[in-house]
Amino acid sequence: MPSLTGPRPVDWKAAAPLIPNFASQRDSLPRLPVPNLTATLERLKTSLLPLAHSEAEFTDAAKKIDAFGSHAGSGNLLQSRLLQRANEREHWLEEWWDNLGYLGYRDSVVVNVSYYYGFDGQPAHLPQSPAARAAGLARGALANPDGTKEGQFCMDTYRWMFDCCRIPGLHGLDWSVSHTGFNADDLGHIIIVRRNRFWKLKGIINGRILSMTELEKQIQHIYDSTTKEYPGVGVLTASNRDVWAKDHAHLAADPHNASILHTIHSSAFLISLDTDTPSSPIDHSRSLWHGSLSPSTSDAPGLKNRWVDKPVEFIVFDNAHAGILGEHSTMDGTPTVRMCDEVLDWLADPAFDLGAPSAIPSPEPEPLDFVIDDTTRIAIDKASKAAYELADSQSMSYHLTSYGKAAIKAFRVSPDSWAQMIIQLAYARLLRAHGLNREGGTYEAATTRRYWKGRTETIRVVTLQSDAFVSAMDDPHVNRESRKQLFDEAAKAHIVLAKAAGNGEGVDRHMLGLKLCLKEREPVPDIYNDPLYKRSGNWVLSTSAVFSDHFPVYGWGEVVPQGFGVAYMTGYDDRLQYTITSRKEMPNEDFMNEIARAAVDLYDLHAGQPKSML
Repeated sequence: MPSLTGPRPVDWKAAAPLIPNFASQRDSLPRLPVPNLTATLERLKTSLLPLAHSEAEFTDAAKKIDAFGSHAGSGNLLQSRLLQRANEREHWLEEWWDNLGYLGYRDSVVVNVSYYYGFDGQPAHLPQSPAARAAGLARGALANPDGTKEGQFCMDTYRWMFDCCRIPGLHGLDWSVSHTGFNADDLGHIIIVRRNRFWKLKGIINGRILSMTELEKQIQHIYDSTTKEYPGVGVLTASNRDVWAKDHAHLAADPHNASILHTIHSSAFLISLDTDTPSSPIDHSRSLWHGSLSPSTSDAPGLKNRWVDKPVEFIVFDNAHAGILGEHSTMDGTPTVRMCDEVLDWLADPAFDLGAPSAIPSPEPEPLDFVIDDTTRIAIDKASKAAYELADSQSMSYHLTSYGKAAIKAFRVSPDSWAQMIIQLAYARLLRAHGLNREGGTYEAATTRRYWKGRTETIRVVTLQSDAFVSAMDDPHVNRESRKQLFDEAAKAHIVLAKAAGNGEGVDRHMLGLKLCLKEREPVPDIYNDPLYKRSGNWVLSTSAVFSDHFPVYGWGEVVPQGFGVAYMTGYDDRLQYTITSRKEMPNEDFMNEIARAAVDLYDLHAGQPKSML
């Protein structure tokens, strides 16, 4: 049995078995390249131009970049070290990115890291009860979609979807453990949580996935047998990671609790049966993202019914609304999008095999009740109040445009570039309305899964071209034809940057790698402490899109205190979907109003209509 409390195994990631169908990708997929140093520094300079507050500020930063890349500078030495690292490892960035991007992050993963997708309704041909909803999701997920439709994309992160869990580390670094292959008899189970009580449900028995009818019966038994609230151990997983590590170690010191923790960690996935009944998109989103809140007691009861360290946690509400909360550390959003899409596509198809019940009755689900002492009881209370404070600090807004991908493509424009230009125009107007300067850049995630173990690279969305377009839209002296031309140039520049990032030719991962090649006591090159360079990586707008026909809501939290999280979807023919998250002190609703206005203005610009609402 893998250790529950550490120390963190040196080979924790290599210990996870490869996906059999994709083991050959190790040899067939290219390795993530180390970009050319000169090219990266030129891209960096270009990205800094629009973010500079003065010509002198840019000139000063450019001099530092030139010095870094000169023969006398340290850039070439660091580049040679990075190339050597790339030659010695399967992936030069993987360990650094795991630790610095996720596993060394010590704030709560709730709001700050985890993402959610809300699902469309239960198909009409299926039973409509919450137990049936959960059973359908379980049946589909246990069929284990393997991503074969993804083509030549790296499938390595699929190892971290099922039968695994994140472990809080006592020494400042978490890790994940995969139980696949440890003991086949102990796999194939699901954890169900209802009113904070954990249950073990065997979803696969003797190699047979239970039918939907059998799963529904088992889950209904859990509903019927759980009529009171149990101690909310699950909320401990939402704590600061160092706090959770200590609480986790205390739980694991009891052999009975250690056995429960192992059962949770090794489960295929987890289903939370929440008592919420969200109806509006905002309610649906917030119930998925952080669960229900109790202002009267400053408590977070929804998170007591979760285990947020599981990579896949389905959530089913009492009105049969549903969705997923994803743990982000070892797997980005695209694999879970694919998995959810396939499951939901299957369930929507009346021909999907829901299975036939066995003549032999399935064993009833097994309740897993923790031993709760005073230390854990106090920890639960503290964790719940901290989770309430965190979740209550957040604002959220949601908007659907009146047109979508079909209209945008008819204008011969990339939907993603269009959506990003809406964000740029809206944010510029927001800053102007509030008398503020731009104090950071716009992050858009690009997948690098065309490479072995590839994850993401940053698209630095802000460009001179996007700024020129934004400025022209509110300049009465610029005519429609000129605005349209500037839009086209901005969209083209965005596409070029997006393609480069997807090819591993970005700025941010390379600059990080170079800095991490410094040896102890070597001076940090001046460019890394330059105020403009730092501003360019202060992601006041953290943006990303996913593509699905099944997610009426989707989002995550902002990444800096003065910033916004902007989740958007461009895959629908008849609408664009935006969700904005931020701290309450930020003008969240104002920003969404500007998103709505900018969306109309872009449509009018391309349709040849007069500008709207200026």
